[in-house]
Amino acid sequence: MAVLSQILVVNAGSSSLKLRVLGDADEVTGSADLPPEKDKAALEATIEGFGEVHAVGHRIVHGGDEFRGPVLIDPSVRQRLGALTDLAPLHQPKSLAALDAVTEVLPDVPAVACFDTAFHATIPAAAATFALPAEWRERWSLRRFGFHGLSHAYVSRRAADLLGVSSSDSDSGPGSGLRLVSCHLGAGASLAAVRDGRSVDTTMGFTPLDGLVMATRSGSVDPGLVLWLQTHAGIPADELGDALENRSGLAGLAGTGNLREILARATAGEAQAELAREVYLHRLAASVAAMTAALGGLDALAFTGGVGENSAEIRSRAAARLGFLGVYVDNDRNGTAPSDRDISPPGAPVRVLVISAREDIEIARQVRDVIPA
Repeated sequence: MAVLSQILVVNAGSSSLKLRVLGDADEVTGSADLPPEKDKAALEATIEGFGEVHAVGHRIVHGGDEFRGPVLIDPSVRQRLGALTDLAPLHQPKSLAALDAVTEVLPDVPAVACFDTAFHATIPAAAATFALPAEWRERWSLRRFGFHGLSHAYVSRRAADLLGVSSSDSDSGPGSGLRLVSCHLGAGASLAAVRDGRSVDTTMGFTPLDGLVMATRSGSVDPGLVLWLQTHAGIPADELGDALENRSGLAGLAGTGNLREILARATAGEAQAELAREVYLHRLAASVAAMTAALGGLDALAFTGGVGENSAEIRSRAAARLGFLGVYVDNDRNGTAPSDRDISPPGAPVRVLVISAREDIEIARQVRDVIPA
């Protein structure tokens, strides 16, 4: 048996603590979703039920400027991760609480931190730099970090597999020119422009608030509008932060962050839901075009995440707005259920893919890179 034949992947979200155990071939040999309030006894019993675990991989939202790849966790690393909490105050504490809880159950098992920001460390300075005073940027590391990197990294690899290309190909594939826009569409949403398997641009910025319209997050808004609300309307910073994170996006437009419900209401002719759908699609299509500009062209567009995988309507309507880029979908292929498929018509200049989100596979791969068998 290989040393790392059983890798426990820990993904702490807002609604659950996802635990997956992956074997040699990335098959799931154990799975559990626990409440975010991690009862120690329940966590211990769940992990013991998985059997022997040889390594642990933790999804950590923010690695800052320091962590640009996976790293073996020791007390010093743990301390430095805690110091990054100010960069992601709503997300980082959940990741670190899960790390501490699992470490307490498996104190002698090596653990690796895998970062959502690391995949975007390759973004060039022109895309990563905000036009702000230099003293601000240098003092507080103000830059576009990007998020969902574990998902985008997996999608870029899986897209190459589906397209039958590899780094040895002369005209496409990671390492040889494949230009991919990866669309991670879920409650949180972002795009990544990926060339040669490397991120060159993304829609999220210094925080996960930036970019696309999301379930409850605003996406990009004019910073002057936020300043106006603070100075003229007298809304304090903490209330603004809560509204932008939890009461905006689709929820602010249609009263719910559930896109499936919004699409059903829009089909029934409800004006509020129609507006929410159109705002969502407008920002999505415009951002795909922007990512294509960063790539200098487009070979493939990949949809992943809860919305990206499950909403044929969103894929179809987005493609209808992107025909000028060569993006088309085949209605029959688009409507079929299995993920990891090509839904573009034969001969289309841009291949459109649907790919299951598998951050667990990407985390396990990174664990193996850090702790080779």
